[in-house]
Amino acid sequence: MIRVRVAQTFGSTPREAGAEMFVGPDSVTGTIGGGQLEYMAIDRARQMLAQDQASASIEIPLGPEIGQCCGGRVVLTLDRKPATPRHEPRVLIFGAGHVGRALALALLPLPVQAELIDERPHELSRAAAGIRTRLTPLPEELLRTAPAGSAAAILTHDHALDFLLATEALARGDMVYVGMIGSATKRARFNRFARSKGIDPTPLTCPIGTGFSSDKRPEVIAAFTAAELMARLTASSSRKYPCNI
Repeated sequence: MIRVRVAQTFGSTPREAGAEMFVGPDSVTGTIGGGQLEYMAIDRARQMLAQDQASASIEIPLGPEIGQCCGGRVVLTLDRKPATPRHEPRVLIFGAGHVGRALALALLPLPVQAELIDERPHELSRAAAGIRTRLTPLPEELLRTAPAGSAAAILTHDHALDFLLATEALARGDMVYVGMIGSATKRARFNRFARSKGIDPTPLTCPIGTGFSSDKRPEVIAAFTAAELMARLTASSSRKYPCNI
């Protein structure tokens, strides 16, 4: 297979520098933005396979001449090197109830390592196929050992446990997102609880997923929470790995 990688970007482009796809004789994995840009890259990669070439570089303007209106320009490198390891942040979903299961399912195709955590095996058993689950009586331990830059969505069946997990997550100071299901009343109660423990409650997102809609169906809350969470994670990632523009 040939790896096609966005090496540089100038102006408006469909993908960021570092985006990759892999092209085989009759398959493509990943995307560098679609459209004619991608078709041209696939054609060039398959020429390399046919001619046994090891590497190439092409620069493509994204204008009307190729049917794209981005207006920017990209430099692509094509080679036979293995995939560049890409960090996928961890998302800890505490609580395998209706919203927790729906959120884990919403995150399943996204570039995160999501894990659904609960102390109730019967609730975890209801998770959709492919979702990573963790049965534990001490969920706070997973918060203490999660890597920096992780995210936590707290949706348990127990308000006291929610408060414990939220204070643990906020006390770390290095989580990209900490969200808790609830209401304005629950948020006010948590604020008082956190301050009594010497924790600043300001970074907590609570209620979750309500910036878009007041719809309370689990699947809708999950969809909006996934969008909220991914916006925070991708904003953090772009600060660490800025694109060339």
